[in-house]
Amino acid sequence: MTSPADEALARAAVAALTGQLTLVPKPGLPDPRDLDARTAHRDHRALCWSAKALAPGLAAMAAAARRTGEPTPGLRAELGSIGRCAEHRVGLAGGGHRGALWTLGLLVAGAALDPREATAVAKRIAAHPDRGAPRRPSRGSSVSAKYGAAGARGEARAGFPHVRRALHALTAARAAGAPEPRCRLDALLTVMSTLQDTELLYTAGPVGLRQVQAGARGVLEAGGTATAAGTAALAALDADLHAHAWSPRGSAGLLAGALFVDALRTPAVATRHR
Repeated sequence: MTSPADEALARAAVAALTGQLTLVPKPGLPDPRDLDARTAHRDHRALCWSAKALAPGLAAMAAAARRTGEPTPGLRAELGSIGRCAEHRVGLAGGGHRGALWTLGLLVAGAALDPREATAVAKRIAAHPDRGAPRRPSRGSSVSAKYGAAGARGEARAGFPHVRRALHALTAARAAGAPEPRCRLDALLTVMSTLQDTELLYTAGPVGLRQVQAGARGVLEAGGTATAAGTAALAALDADLHAHAWSPRGSAGLLAGALFVDALRTPAVATRHR
């Protein structure tokens, strides 16, 4: 049974995911410009709707962590089971968010145990194998094995270094006085500039991945998205990704994780979640 604190964590995680979805313009990713999309890809409106279906599963993950009290192998197995049920529920609501569910699920569980050290606790949870995981490798794990990329599992087992990088970028952009949406876009591009995104590796290969990383670095080196030069570089990167049908979905999920951890840094929010 979930508690109000568990449900508050789930709401914060869904709000972080929705906050990521509403950013515009996100290069190669669904955003409010896609409201009238009529393509084979999921549009922005559908993704915002299905994001809400994550809340019960995330609350259950928080409750499991709180009940267990420490990052044990048993907790890892339970989180995996809950995550597969949540993925099915999201599928019924329209699908999407698989990478975000992995990231947010571990971080929510970590926050339930210690909101001030969510990434560190999530790392300890992810260190255990999921005994109930399907034996058939996922596309992400196959791509990770093929190219030697860390992938989602490696990112978690390293303590979400790109979540931490995104948080640092948020802090720096805010200190420079940039508007909040631009701070978040800078954080996304910071992740994109170095992440070995398995979705990009699958669709674009190593050469395409390096092209996207270089484009993201170019925006940041131009001064970030709050500057005229950075805005122009962002538009060029966005056009390039859409022209190639490349989507840095791994970076988007990690930005959602960073926005969730960022919310935990607010004293009132952190206290409510303990």
